[in-house]
Amino acid sequence: MRPSGRQLSDMRPVSIETGFTKHAEGSALIKMGDTHVLCTATIEDRVPPFIKGSGLGWVTAEYGMLPRATNTRMRREAATGKQGGRTVEIQRLIGRSLRAGVDRVALGERQITVDCDVLQADGGTRCASITGGWVALRLAVNKLMKAGDVTTDPLISPVAAVSCGIYAGQPVLDLDYPEDSEAGVDGNFIMLGNGQLIEVQMSAEGSTFSRDQMNHLLDLADKGVGELVAAQQAASA
Repeated sequence: MRPSGRQLSDMRPVSIETGFTKHAEGSALIKMGDTHVLCTATIEDRVPPFIKGSGLGWVTAEYGMLPRATNTRMRREAATGKQGGRTVEIQRLIGRSLRAGVDRVALGERQITVDCDVLQADGGTRCASITGGWVALRLAVNKLMKAGDVTTDPLISPVAAVSCGIYAGQPVLDLDYPEDSEAGVDGNFIMLGNGQLIEVQMSAEGSTFSRDQMNHLLDLADKGVGELVAAQQAASA
């Protein structure tokens, strides 16, 4: 039995509230169980210098956690004068994951920045950020299309992510913190809506895993992402 009482292949309750902030071109508050992340998308008529003049668009991301997103207060990274390695790694993951679902030619020479701010953490914050970040991106692109600034939809496919792992010897879907902290194997699976894989981050955390177990986790991830994509499309319709 999982600590939450869920079945092995059960997701946590998922909700996505759009238009959560009024200023951003796209915004979504995603809740995956007790993990809550505010995602906002900002459109700018500029691109990084390394692609200037190429005609290609760019999608990037920034990630952060509020001081009391966890059980104990974390010091703001701004107070230390630099971002931590985990923060940098996660925001790079979010950016390249979202770009995998974008036709950068159709987007045109502009940049969309997706900010993901963790209000409350209970495991899977990077996965929630990617999933909610895509909804914010979708809403921002909808504004570009409505204004006639882009003529072809640059979003090729939804992008969503879910965690899976081996907990108490069993493959489980969508780990919360009690499971994540005790899991023998932990993985994050980022996928397109059509099932194509973007990235898999998987490692042993105290026990090794077999190819059969990995295949089982991939099957669980496929199921979870399918549910998340349905929630994304319902929220952004």
